[in-house]
Amino acid sequence: MEPRIPPVSLTDADPETHELLSRLSRLRGDDAEVLNVFGTIANHPTLLRKWLVFATYALTKSTLDPRTRELVVLRVGWRCHAPYEWGQHVVVGRAAGLTDVDIARVAEGPNAPGWSSAEAAALRATDELHDRTTISDATWADLRPHFSDEQILDFVFLVGNYHLVSMALNACAVVRDDGVDDTTVPFPPSANA
Repeated sequence: MEPRIPPVSLTDADPETHELLSRLSRLRGDDAEVLNVFGTIANHPTLLRKWLVFATYALTKSTLDPRTRELVVLRVGWRCHAPYEWGQHVVVGRAAGLTDVDIARVAEGPNAPGWSSAEAAALRATDELHDRTTISDATWADLRPHFSDEQILDFVFLVGNYHLVSMALNACAVVRDDGVDDTTVPFPPSANA
């Protein structure tokens, strides 16, 4: 697959974008690598700077615990048929403590055995937001014992952010990064159908 908008590299970026991308880089030996999602959005530096404020909050500063956050992000990636999003958050999810069994169950959805009642409610609400852009009264009632008002707001905005990101990744045909390709983190086959 060829990207529709090739990512900006550190060497090709203007000085301000170079500085921003450098902060987003991860070290790989002697090389600094920019994730393709950031390199792609860097084609519009103003958008990248503005979006990163919210995306950083959603990923690292919200009131949701990392496990719930990563289950939800993976479910969004699965439901949006977004292999890039799925692959990156398999890696992030593992770092947050998700097991490969947890990750495989995400594809099965909220009714898969083994979820806590809070996790099942969050996954069900994720599916409802994806399918209907709202949460049913029944699912809302299932969320309430487990999540505060702030957490529910963070949850809804998390789903919305990663839905947007998945759409952008798919529309721009962003190529998966080295080390997160189909050989190391395959996208479950039924999503590709």
